[in-house]
Amino acid sequence: MIDVAGTALTDEERERLLDPLVGGVILFARNYTGSEQLRALTADIRALRDPALIIAVDHEGGRVQRFRSDGFTRLPSMRCLGASWEQDHAAALDAARAAGFVLAAELRAHGVDLSFAPVLDLDYGTCRAIGNRAFHRDPQVVAALAQAVVAGMAQAGMGAVGKHFPGHGFVEADSHHEVPVDARDFDTLWNEDIAPYRHRLGRQLAGVMPAHVIYPNADPSAEPQPAGFSPFWLKDVLRTRLGFQGVVFSDDLNMEGARVAGDIVGRAKAAYEAGCDMLLVCNRPDLAAELLDRWAPLPDAENLARLAAIVPATACPAWLADPFALELHPAYVQARQAVAAIPDDVAGAVPAMTAATIGEQRTEILRKQG
Repeated sequence: MIDVAGTALTDEERERLLDPLVGGVILFARNYTGSEQLRALTADIRALRDPALIIAVDHEGGRVQRFRSDGFTRLPSMRCLGASWEQDHAAALDAARAAGFVLAAELRAHGVDLSFAPVLDLDYGTCRAIGNRAFHRDPQVVAALAQAVVAGMAQAGMGAVGKHFPGHGFVEADSHHEVPVDARDFDTLWNEDIAPYRHRLGRQLAGVMPAHVIYPNADPSAEPQPAGFSPFWLKDVLRTRLGFQGVVFSDDLNMEGARVAGDIVGRAKAAYEAGCDMLLVCNRPDLAAELLDRWAPLPDAENLARLAAIVPATACPAWLADPFALELHPAYVQARQAVAAIPDDVAGAVPAMTAATIGEQRTEILRKQG
């Protein structure tokens, strides 16, 4: 899965997107200036191939929302939903489902197939990469709210991609710029950060994205790698122990946390051999071109079948045909009103526990593990 530079395809990009190794396109804020432009871009991408390329985006709500006006509702951070849970569980679940429905319906009406959401990391209050993208500190609350978001997305015909397996919330370092190391043992991760994936939610996810985090005391491999390059995490834990059947997307192979696996070809080989079905190569068209020139993986039937199943095979219903039809759909109008009512003045607060208390808990866990 690669990206494109602007608001319309260039001839060079069209040629690259026709390469048989390319299976999808990830969009960013730079690819969007308005509703009609985005629909034209996705239609152009879709017309290139049959079956069409998967079109995806990081569109979670809060600070990670690529499209923010002209056809798109401002979505709250997921921590806002966690804070609402503390006031009224049922209302928070209703709001989460509404947010998931609005998120997915607006994207699908603009020709986007997938959002890499929801974030299932726990809110320990310290991770610079996650912050208010997480729902809550309690894994059961995370699972409940995320399941409601996933149900809302499914109502609009979109599969959900949980991230960042097995958990990115505990480490302070940001894997976009550093190589995070989480020193906790496996049992702690299994009982805490992996718990949302063990919940029935895990069977409802269409995809999972692993973290560029190393877990040296949980991974028994001789040389533990970040989870996205680790057969232990992807094949043993995710596929075998958890029974996950969906697509595994790598996180961006150009992030700093991925550089431990070598150059772009080394990273691609390591991620693919570890169990990733689709590899993201973002914001470096030169490295995407190098990878396509130098890498020749053998086709894998199971991999291709999983990828084929993640996008709905049927055409969008009439109410999702375009943003104008969506605006007239009663369920969408009601859900949008519910999203607008979600309080956002708590976006900086950590639900249930103060940031200081979470920091103390984190320190105590590390102390007990030496």
